Amino acid sequence: MAGSSPVLTDGSVLSRLDQGLYKAEQAFALVSGITVFLLMVLAVVSVSGRNVLNAPLPGYVDWIEFAMPLIAFMGISYTQRSGGHIRMDILVGQLKGRPLWAAEIVTTLVTLLLIVLLIWGSWAHAMRSLDFAAPLWSRDSSIDIKLPLWPAKLLAPIAFSVLAARLLLQLWGYCRAFAGNLTVPVAVPITLSAADQAAEEARHVSGLDA
Repeated sequence: MAGSSPVLTDGSVLSRLDQGLYKAEQAFALVSGITVFLLMVLAVVSVSGRNVLNAPLPGYVDWIEFAMPLIAFMGISYTQRSGGHIRMDILVGQLKGRPLWAAEIVTTLVTLLLIVLLIWGSWAHAMRSLDFAAPLWSRDSSIDIKLPLWPAKLLAPIAFSVLAARLLLQLWGYCRAFAGNLTVPVAVPITLSAADQAAEEARHVSGLDA
């Protein structure tokens, strides 16, 4: 199930770290959204130029290629914090108390290990593209207007590192919930029932949360 889940806060160190990281995640998500908007503007300019002046925007495909990491990765940690990634709740949704937190600990830990591997791989890939002795510090560039690709490639390990920090905080929150047998822990998305999820989505669609 995918959707936005509430995240509780309090005055604990964990909650303060959660809220501090959340500000960075919001900034990253905002950059991602602005990038989508700018690509829409570029599409209008390119199509208009092709139809009116018979001259499409030079390097339009190159700019799309360059912007893809901004769209694909910059909002991933923000979505993780709000519990918006697609997941299977058929089994986990039936669990309560320590069994639930134990399952969340295992899945979060596995995800964290995978993200660490992705950070390592994407960082190595970005470093292969970076060369301070080359023009624009890049060993490779886009085909049409020769945009250097290392800045775009570097965004992947940066975004994954923010996600790794989010997963560490959530792992801390789940371990804290497991140790104290908490009902509603802080700094982790609260799993909603199917009825609550449907009511929340209906509230967003109707605009009642504005």
